[in-house]
Amino acid sequence: MNRVIVACGLLLTIASGLSCARTEAEKEAAPAAAPAAAAEPAGPLSALAPANLNKERPKAPFDMTGNWFVDLSKNGQAWRFGPPYPKLTPKAQAEFDAAKKVTAEGKIYKDDIGLCYPAGLPLIMTRVWPVAMIQLPTAVYMISGFMNSLRIVYTDGRAHSDPDVVVRSFNGESIGRWEGDTLVVDTTAFVGEHHWMDQAGVSIPAGEQLHIVERIKMVGTQLEIAYTMTDPENWEGEWTSTKRFNRVNDVDITEVECLPDLNEHLPSTTAKVQVR
Repeated sequence: MNRVIVACGLLLTIASGLSCARTEAEKEAAPAAAPAAAAEPAGPLSALAPANLNKERPKAPFDMTGNWFVDLSKNGQAWRFGPPYPKLTPKAQAEFDAAKKVTAEGKIYKDDIGLCYPAGLPLIMTRVWPVAMIQLPTAVYMISGFMNSLRIVYTDGRAHSDPDVVVRSFNGESIGRWEGDTLVVDTTAFVGEHHWMDQAGVSIPAGEQLHIVERIKMVGTQLEIAYTMTDPENWEGEWTSTKRFNRVNDVDITEVECLPDLNEHLPSTTAKVQVR
């Protein structure tokens, strides 16, 4: 009986060894497995994804890549978005009147920018520091010299984010599309606190319902941006304003720190930036 058990054990050991040897030989003969394909992203491709950048698209009618500075040659206050101002709601009118009164007394009213809150759109575009623009087929990246504030205008065909999940910001979410020789930019999803449409004695608040449409085009050598702005919480109807920007070739964008007395030293009167 013992001989039978030993013999069976020996046979099982030999069979197991043959099976392992056969398995190893099969592995060596089999072709190498192909690497797993990268998972497709759940949402739209990044504006900087090669597959998005390399998609075939109509050529843009102009390239705004460069440094741009609001044109103050005819009016040193042209960085403001009024006057004229729209008819304000009672809530916004109270802020406007209080700012006017306090400023007349030589005091400062709710200078959130001086307290280092972002200037926010639209004011960041004209806050008398140059704005560097880098235009790609999928987006225009805008970096203001004031606090290096970043704004991105997506031009790759994506829609606005779901309003229930979008991350609100002072510059909002900007989606652009080309209409002929004009880039039309639609911006929503703004924060509703510490955000102002104008400043330095003209305090008009901007709320979460702020909606800005910009029509950007080249006029000669200047960049023109026509603004149409609505915010039913703070004013009635449409507030419109058109700005011109000059290309600046001898200045790079460097960060400007926020200062408590920033509004008393606006570069419109003190900066050495040469606008050409």
